[in-house]
Amino acid sequence: MDAEVLIVGAGPTGLLLAGDLAEAGVAVTVLERQPLQQSNLTRAFAVHARTLEVLDARGVADELVRTGQRVGRLRLLDSATLPFDGLPSRFPFVLVTPQYQTEQVLARRAEAAGARFEHGLEVVALRQDREGVEVDVRAGEGAGDAGVRTLRAAYLVGTDGVHSTVRQELGEAFPGHPVVRSMMLADVRLTEQPPSPLTVNAGEPGLVLIAPFGEGWYRVVAWDRHDQRPDSDPVDVERLRELVRRVLGTDYGMHEVRWTSRFHSDERQVAHYRVGRAFLAGDAAHVHSPAGGQGMNTGLQDAANLGWRLVAALRGWAPSNVPGAPDVLDGYQAERHRVGRLVLRGSGGIIRAGLIPSAALRRLRNVLLGVVSRVPVLTGKVTGAISGVSIRYPAPKGAHRLVGSRAPDLALLGDDADRLYQALRCGQFVLLTSADSAREVSGWTGPVRRVTPLQPLDVDMLVRPDGYVAWAADHQKP
Repeated sequence: MDAEVLIVGAGPTGLLLAGDLAEAGVAVTVLERQPLQQSNLTRAFAVHARTLEVLDARGVADELVRTGQRVGRLRLLDSATLPFDGLPSRFPFVLVTPQYQTEQVLARRAEAAGARFEHGLEVVALRQDREGVEVDVRAGEGAGDAGVRTLRAAYLVGTDGVHSTVRQELGEAFPGHPVVRSMMLADVRLTEQPPSPLTVNAGEPGLVLIAPFGEGWYRVVAWDRHDQRPDSDPVDVERLRELVRRVLGTDYGMHEVRWTSRFHSDERQVAHYRVGRAFLAGDAAHVHSPAGGQGMNTGLQDAANLGWRLVAALRGWAPSNVPGAPDVLDGYQAERHRVGRLVLRGSGGIIRAGLIPSAALRRLRNVLLGVVSRVPVLTGKVTGAISGVSIRYPAPKGAHRLVGSRAPDLALLGDDADRLYQALRCGQFVLLTSADSAREVSGWTGPVRRVTPLQPLDVDMLVRPDGYVAWAADHQKP
């Protein structure tokens, strides 16, 4: 074996997974087609609360928060304001920071933990058997057969994006359709600073989003309803500037454009996240509109769900009896495919609301969104879904009511962890129980860290490394 796990793709999803595996002592190699250099093609800017909780359980959330700006309340489509500052989380905001900042934080963590990276390698073939997975990789363009070598591992994960070679080699279809075409991207400087780190609006002319890109640059994402062109067409900067003025009321003194591009956004999801010993995660498994900033966040949470499962399978911990899932590896498909489908529906609903062509329907949309934004119960459901804090996994029949739910960041008694998500940094299951309890957990044979909550609970909880409750039991009443 060249590695225990091969990861194809060094984007955010692959980097988080590599760090999780390496910190658990797994020999992991990341294969990346692009050479080692910082990419300018980042599209993700929003890091949501649940993702920050996942990063907090890995000790890197505060580092990432320092790179960006916090948005507690987000104005969306004229009349709707979403109050993320009311989320029940240590991170009650949307963090606005370019994707490359997330990648840098995760890459440093993975490298420090011992993950191996090989850049400039393209996967050209994939095979698997009952014992492992093999990939043929080619180094450099035009190298021919002389440049091909074979790597073997126990498991392989494709995190290689929307055009995933791994997905294609597995023979998995990627059904779906384009949801919005001719989206424009531009990196610009602005004379005036926008009032919010994330400025977005949609109207009759189209849709515009402006976010800080770092070092005084801003990324503009725009869609012109009346000028739909192929992705290969150049962006007309003057038309872009005029569109921004019409949608936002000002172009904030847009000047010095350094880079432009066009792209289209699809809604697609693969049917199988697991095929034998190979897995798909992130954009290789699901893509959707940029509305709601869900793409990178969903991929990172895919990785957090899959990482501990691969460790358990490799180390022989409860291979067929993990609480909360019938099989340690099949549980990834059972939990994350459902979440991916919900994200597709949610982001699709947001983008379609933003692109409504009829003026009358847009007025009705604004009235309805205004109502939603003034009803706390409704806004709580919306922000909970977008932020990811309301994600819950299905539990087996007869399981405790808490199984599958997100564990809150409870304060703890102890000298090395003040709260639950600090305790989770060990990468193990964490059992929340009273100090004098002799409670044992059946169905999990891996290591368990025992901690005591600062405030006594009426229930014992076993929390997985991704922060979800795997098992719970009420205390027996005297």
